[in-house]
Parts: sequence; C-alpha cells; structure tokens
Amino acid sequence: MSTLDWIVIAAFAVVLIGIIVWVFRQKEETSGDYFLAGRGATWVAIGASIFASNIGSEHLIGLAGAGASSGMAMAHWEIQGWMILILGWVFVPFYSRSMVTTMPEFLERRYNKESRTILSMISLISYVLTKVAVTVYAGGLVFKEVFGIETMWGIDFFWISAIGLVLITAIYTVIGGMKSVLYTSVLQTPILLLGSVIIVVLGLRALGGWDEMMRITSAVQINEYGDTMTNLIRSNRDADFPWLGVLIGSSVIGFWYWCTDQYIVQRVLSGKNETQARRGTIFGAYLKLTPVFLFMIPGMIAFALAKKGVVINGEVFSLTSSDAAFPTLVAKLLPAGVKGLVVSGILAALMSSLASLFNSSAMLFTIDFYKKYKPEASEKKLLTVGRIATVVVVVLGILWIPIMRSVGSVLYEYLQDVQSVLSPGIAAAFLLGILWTKATPKAGMWGMIVGFIIGVIRIGSKVMYTGLAKSAGYADVKLWAAEQGVNNWFYTLFYDVNWLFFSGGMLVFSLLVIVVVSQFTKQAEASQIQGLTFASITTEQKAASRASWNRWDIIHTVIILGITTVFYIYFW
Repeated sequence: MSTLDWIVIAAFAVVLIGIIVWVFRQKEETSGDYFLAGRGATWVAIGASIFASNIGSEHLIGLAGAGASSGMAMAHWEIQGWMILILGWVFVPFYSRSMVTTMPEFLERRYNKESRTILSMISLISYVLTKVAVTVYAGGLVFKEVFGIETMWGIDFFWISAIGLVLITAIYTVIGGMKSVLYTSVLQTPILLLGSVIIVVLGLRALGGWDEMMRITSAVQINEYGDTMTNLIRSNRDADFPWLGVLIGSSVIGFWYWCTDQYIVQRVLSGKNETQARRGTIFGAYLKLTPVFLFMIPGMIAFALAKKGVVINGEVFSLTSSDAAFPTLVAKLLPAGVKGLVVSGILAALMSSLASLFNSSAMLFTIDFYKKYKPEASEKKLLTVGRIATVVVVVLGILWIPIMRSVGSVLYEYLQDVQSVLSPGIAAAFLLGILWTKATPKAGMWGMIVGFIIGVIRIGSKVMYTGLAKSAGYADVKLWAAEQGVNNWFYTLFYDVNWLFFSGGMLVFSLLVIVVVSQFTKQAEASQIQGLTFASITTEQKAASRASWNRWDIIHTVIILGITTVFYIYFW
C-alpha cells in the first residue's frame, strides 16, 4: 500500500464520517425513523441498499474463490435479478398495504403470534451464526491478504482487522440507524462497482482478453461427464451441482432470501410508497446482474493468470488458495491510488453488509420480542433497546468467529448449505400465505416448525458424520461410510442426498404439512387476512396497485429478464 492509497482511503473515511454526522443531527423521533428511515426512501436509495447489503465478504472471497475453483457453478445464485422482480411485483403490494415493519409481523397478521415468534427466532439464529460471523471472518481474511500484514502489536492481524471492522460499523449503525445504512449505501455502491470494473479490465488486459480466459477455463474439466469450468448447466450426475438440483435449490434459497428475509425486505419497507418500493427492486435487480462479472469472473481471471503463468511486476502470478483470488488481484494488479479506491470499495461492502445485519437483527428483537412483551414502552425506550440489541448481536458474532475459522476454505459452501435447510419452511409459509386463502394459522406455524426441525437435523447430522469420519482418520465422509459399512436410511437421507435436492424436497414437504394441517384446523377470520392474499384483495386495493406502475416499469422488467436469458444461453 502506497501513500497515495492511504490518502484515498482517508478521503473515503472523511466522507463516510460526514454522512454519519449529518444523519445523527437529523433527529429520530420514533423507532420507525431509526429502523425504516421514516419510510421516506426513494427508489435509488432502496435499490442501492438492496445491492450493497447483499454484497458482502462472501462475494469478495467466496464468490471469486468459487469462480477460481469451479468456474460458473455458483452463478445461478448471483444472476437472480428475476427473483428481486418477484419481490417487487408480487410481494411489495402485500407488504405495503399491510404497513408492517418486520417480516415476522407480516406472518402474525397472516397466521398467528406464534408464527411471528418462530420466524424471529430462526432469523436471529441465522443472522448471528451465519451472516454476521461469515462476513466478519471473511473480512478479516481480505484485509490480511491485501495489506500483507501477519501480526501487529503481537496480535494476529486477522483479529485486529475483523474486530476493528465490526466496531467501526457498529458505531455508525448504533448512532445513525437505517438512515446511515441507506445513505452510506448510495456512497458505497458506485465505489465498489467502479473498483471491481477496474479489476476486471486490468485482469483481462494482463491475461490477453476475454477469449483467452474462456479458452483456458473451458479446457479445464471439473467432472467425469465432460463439463468444464465455463458450463453453467452441468450433468445431473454431478456430485455437487447437478443442473436440476441447482435450478431447484437456488430458487428455494433465492425466494426465501429476496422475497421474505428481513435482511433484504427491510430496504423495501422503508420506501416512500408502493411505486418507489417497486422501482427500488427493479433498480436492485439491474445491479444484481453484475456480481457474476464483478466477483466470479475475477476469480476465473485469477485462475487463468496462474494457469498461464503470467508475469506481473516481475513476479509470476500465483494463488495461495482459491479464496485468495480477489484480494490477490487487488494486491498484485492495481496501481497506486486505484488500489486504495478498491480497498475503500471492499471496506464499503463489508460495512454496508454488516450494518444492515446489525440493524435488521436489532429491529427483529425490539419489535418482535421486546415490544411484544412491553407494549407500553416509549419510543425513546425502543430506540435504546434497539441500540443495545445491536451491541449484543456484534458481541455474539465475534464470539462465533473462532468456531467459523475452522471452516476455512468451505466458507461459501457452509453459508449456502445452512441457508438451504433454514429457508424451505419459511418460503412455504409465505408462498401459501398469499396464494392460498385456506392456509390456516396453525398450518403456517407448523410448516415452519417442521421445516426448522428437519433443517437442524440435517446440519447436526453433517457435523456428526464429519466428526466420526475425522476421528477414524478419514478426510472424506463418503469414503469412511463406504469402508465402514454405514448405509442406513438416516445417513442416506440426512447426509448422502445432494444438498440442493434435499432443499427442494424440504420445500415440498413443508408445503404438504401446511396443506394437510389446514384440513383439520380452523381458518383465519376473513377480516384478519383481508388484503393479505390474492383472493382477498379488494377492488380499491387492486386499483391502487395498478396506479403504482406504468409501461416503463414493464419495459425495464422485460429487459432484465432478457439479459438473464442471454446469460444462460451464453454459458449453457
């Protein structure tokens, strides 16, 4: 890092501090102001916040690492602008007219109080154990690699950078709430996009162009069925990414994440009205088309540079691991000043992602737990509790990092694996909740409970069998099972079945639970679900939703779907 790089980073920090101070001076009177920026956000702020909140360390390390190791396999999760369109066109009208502040609150309106508590609990557990810890862990690795510092003051630089990142982010989130997240996202998003574009351009120039990257990566087979790194659709016999499993599993996870998860939907709930909320999702969908090219392609470029043995600044380009792809490109490829800009972009992504997590977690606890049991609490008290909850989430996330460090090279896989078993039950409850008026309160509740229990068993069995195999001296669990004669139904179902097919099966099972339980339990009163299902929408509500969009919204939606189709055809 040169002096110019540090000057650029310092300039970014000054602008960031200026925004935080400005937000702090805009007095927040209510918890709605703190958590939802007073419901006054425009489509630009909403779309930028959706994108910036989504792009975290799992992209900077994990996605680029996936590109360097298996090519286009994980691109299905990143070309999901179409899923954000479902949020905007299908779910935004229901969320807007219900005037809820959290997703658990929506489920309470649709089902019952128990459903609200269950979703809040699952969401908080998933935030602390996956998103907070994964983002902080990966963030520490990024800065250790970019700065090239092993220790500082006798302490592993990983811990200094990781905890420092958490503390800085927590301070601006606690002080500014949702407004600080929204406004800094507007600053951070273009910096991150520009920095990544520079990486792609310089990387391709050093390699010899796009065709050279495609030539090198398409020559690398990743399974025995003839699929290469550039194939998006792979043989259905592929052990990790069978095409049918990928299409099913990525859609289940995507639906849960983009349409029902508090972490993302909170950006939309802060919209000024239905029009701004929907256009925010359309803008966010455009931005979501870029991560494959900004983070996965750089991983493939890094792989090709190392494979070809390209000399950069007098040194042969090499990778210590697949996960080191993006930070290595930053460290080796970028000139002074530009490197500082890209590091600022990385810092921006980490902070935005963490800030959104902290704010959403605090909101879930405050609105769905504290206010539920202390309904008489003043707005000032709710703000205080929200800030305390943020601090607690930060501490829990840091305490979980030592356990997360043990996953190392399978960070992104771990994250998707956990989400694949936590999402189906929730997705089923929301999907039938708006599609089927006859879905009863108890049915929605039991659909989530059963889905959560199955998910916990799946995660627990993976930990158990991995531990048993390692204790027996095996690195490969399936090899251990074959040689030790482990072939019972529990092992087959809860460990051996491909994780993507398992996720799809969980969704079907959760849907069946809701349908069956609905046959034997009492339906909700018509007044309770009025406007919350397609069948219960009034003529006035339909007219209001129709007035919230015009032909340009349709045109942009078609363009996004067209780009997605072309992408699939090109990398088929």
